[in-house]
Amino acid sequence: MTTTIARKVGLLGGSFNPAHEGHRDISLAALAYLGLDEVWWLVAPQNPLKSSRDMAPFAVRLGEAERIASHPRIRVSDLEMRFGTRYTADTLRRLKHQFRAHRFVWLMGADNLAGMADWKDWQQIFHLVPIAVFDRPTYTYQALAAKAARRFACFRAREQAARTLVTSSPPAWTFVHHRLNPISATEIRRKRLWDKAGRRVARPATPR
Repeated sequence: MTTTIARKVGLLGGSFNPAHEGHRDISLAALAYLGLDEVWWLVAPQNPLKSSRDMAPFAVRLGEAERIASHPRIRVSDLEMRFGTRYTADTLRRLKHQFRAHRFVWLMGADNLAGMADWKDWQQIFHLVPIAVFDRPTYTYQALAAKAARRFACFRAREQAARTLVTSSPPAWTFVHHRLNPISATEIRRKRLWDKAGRRVARPATPR
């Protein structure tokens, strides 16, 4: 019988369409600021809030995420595909059930906090795991003024106490200021197209 070693794990979810250095920067910041053992990238089969029109095939996104992560303490995972979950709250419930010894903290960019009130069961997410929000260019004030931040304002921990966040009882969250990376998955997608077989093809030039 194998024994699971308790780990402090940051969870970074999303479509990773595509994965980029901004995801890696947040992960490295989380390892340092929060005192984590690992960060898991949960590559979603399909983000319910995003169109599938420009979505690269899952296998392509997973492989590219592994290439970009390139760090012994960042694990790229297909757990959501294997769980069959579409929503963050459902994934978190499954993770907490399956990995009872681990302490999880949800990682997100400030842009996601700004729109979190559109997520299914978003208030339950705050009660499932602690949350660390990482600043993103142009989103600082929008995120902190958003519905989710206002609803749970009294549970916001000081940034100086970030290392204790993962062991805190939820709801608990903090906002982390760090070096901002302006890279955008949307901008990268504008330069890419995929055919039905999952091969990258050149985007036609815009007529002048």
